[in-house]
Amino acid sequence: MATSNKLMTMFMSLIFLIHIPYFASSDLRTGFYSNTCPKAESIVRNVMKKALIREPRSVASIMRFQFHDCFVNGCDASMLLDDTPTMLGEKLALSNINSLRSFEVIDEVKEALEKACPGIVSCADIIIMASRDAVALTGGPFWKVRLGRLDSLIANQEDSNNIMPSPRANASALINLFQKYNLSVKDLVALSGSHSIGKARCFSIMFRLYNQSGTGKPDPAIDPDYRRELNKLCPLDVDQNVTGNLDATPVVFDNQYFKDLVGGRGFLNSDQTLFTFPETKEFVKLYSMNQSEFFKAFAEGMLKMGDLKSDKLGEVRRNCRVVNHRHSHLLLETLNREGSYM
Repeated sequence: MATSNKLMTMFMSLIFLIHIPYFASSDLRTGFYSNTCPKAESIVRNVMKKALIREPRSVASIMRFQFHDCFVNGCDASMLLDDTPTMLGEKLALSNINSLRSFEVIDEVKEALEKACPGIVSCADIIIMASRDAVALTGGPFWKVRLGRLDSLIANQEDSNNIMPSPRANASALINLFQKYNLSVKDLVALSGSHSIGKARCFSIMFRLYNQSGTGKPDPAIDPDYRRELNKLCPLDVDQNVTGNLDATPVVFDNQYFKDLVGGRGFLNSDQTLFTFPETKEFVKLYSMNQSEFFKAFAEGMLKMGDLKSDKLGEVRRNCRVVNHRHSHLLLETLNREGSYM
């Protein structure tokens, strides 16, 4: 009798789920919203312009959302989900906590899009558009983005912890990571140019200044004059949330980042190592001398990274911080655990 009741409950649940808008991801293409929300891209750009005026650093933060989202189970906006009593989200993952910020800008974009086209534009696509606009609005290249992603139903803090690199990472580790996603050494170096704008915390460089590789000494790759600047910014007793510029022109997207690496003035270890490692050094030199080549390679890399797909079911969230159907989502997970009923 208990088994019969369970089967009936599962059957009714399945009938209910038929009406829930969960879909598999579709093919990505330019102009995806041309009919359903023709002003989508201009709406995103207008909100990003306002964010840039209000706080220039915010657009640098948004630009890096694409990397932090797409490398963890595909470009599905999982990183935007808040924690729930049953799920640890990615916002507090090791590489994100006290680092990723400006989530409120994405909220503003989503609110504007929901007013214009309710339930149409995914949060995952917002990340892709907003990242592109962050680059273009600060002087970098503009490219046509491929859209049509869906938003994940879950986030995974453990996956983020296991995948995302540390600021202590060296070029060899970064090359291996990018290769797992079919991204080349060229892509790695070009995409590292996202650090052309923005800031990073003293926390990320204390070991470089005072105990590189456990030697009790500073990183010998740092230019001596630059090291003295960093010592003043980040003394041993500093509040490690103090921030420093990632390159000499932190509000302009240009190739100064690569010029700084050539001069031993890279802020992060994961940046400077690109110039001290043979496989990546030639690309750093090329981009330091040719901004057009950097811009071209950066746009190509962002498009390739944006093609990383999730293989899970998704939806178009009405609020980027939460899934649309919490109860239905929990039910779906229950059904999956039961095995053959799905």
